[in-house]
Amino acid sequence: MNFNEKLISLRKSKGLSQEELGAQLKVSRQTISKWESAQSYPDFQRLVLLSDYFGLTLDELVKGDLWNAYSH
Repeated sequence: MNFNEKLISLRKSKGLSQEELGAQLKVSRQTISKWESAQSYPDFQRLVLLSDYFGLTLDELVKGDLWNAYSH
């Protein structure tokens, strides 16, 4: 599962809108939308905040995405 797919799944599992998740991370709804549509990727600080918020390790949050990026 790619990061963007994982983020959508995690956000929906908590019943959050893009706007609500953005407020938690202090980013705009548009930023969340770009992450979820794979138009951009969160910076390291936001990845740490996301992993803490969803109770995941950084590996659990991004590893599949990183593996896909470097395995081609």
